[in-house]
Amino acid sequence: MNIIHPTSIIDPNVELGDGNEIKEYCIIKGPAKIGNNNIIGPNVVIGSPGQDTRNPRYDSSNCYIEIGDNNIIREFTAIQKPCYRDITKLGSNIFLMQSVHIPHDAILHDGVVVTPMCVFGGITTFLKAANIGMGASVHQFSVIGHFSMVAMGSAVTKNIRPFTTYVTGKKPKVNVYALKKYDLMDYLDEISAYVLEGKQPTSDKILTYTEEFEKLHTDSHRKLFE
Repeated sequence: MNIIHPTSIIDPNVELGDGNEIKEYCIIKGPAKIGNNNIIGPNVVIGSPGQDTRNPRYDSSNCYIEIGDNNIIREFTAIQKPCYRDITKLGSNIFLMQSVHIPHDAILHDGVVVTPMCVFGGITTFLKAANIGMGASVHQFSVIGHFSMVAMGSAVTKNIRPFTTYVTGKKPKVNVYALKKYDLMDYLDEISAYVLEGKQPTSDKILTYTEEFEKLHTDSHRKLFE
């Protein structure tokens, strides 16, 4: 059973799972699919058209959003429909804090954390368990690697390797916090060599992450933070 506040408006073309809580004054426009056990806070808007300067009045009526399970989407967050990809997609176990802007064509993988008042450009990709600090902004087409951390207030204009801590104007550092949190400290040496020197790791587990990132990085045609 879903708990939906009577002030919220949900389009008939929204496929809604079970156990969701949708709070006051939300607007959810379809077509969209939302999974199970999500908390969607007050005044959240899901499914508005993407903000695209090339075609600001494009027809978004058939543009699709998919959201997984066990996500927390806090008040005043906006999640916009795609313009160029087939989908704007959020995985599962994501935490979007207050006033987060998820743009057209964004892809957020499982476990991503976005803290208050962050703004992203379109066609951005955030890989597993990336953590974005308060007030950060991310340039369009950027790829933010697995288990990386972006410092608060940062302006991200280059792709960020997995396991990296990004601070504007400083050299990359290893995100040791994430390695401890996700039980990856046994791989510290090869992760350090990858983050600091660009050397590919040898362990299959770590290669799974770095190879996924490297392909997306190449396809993005963006520069790399190094």
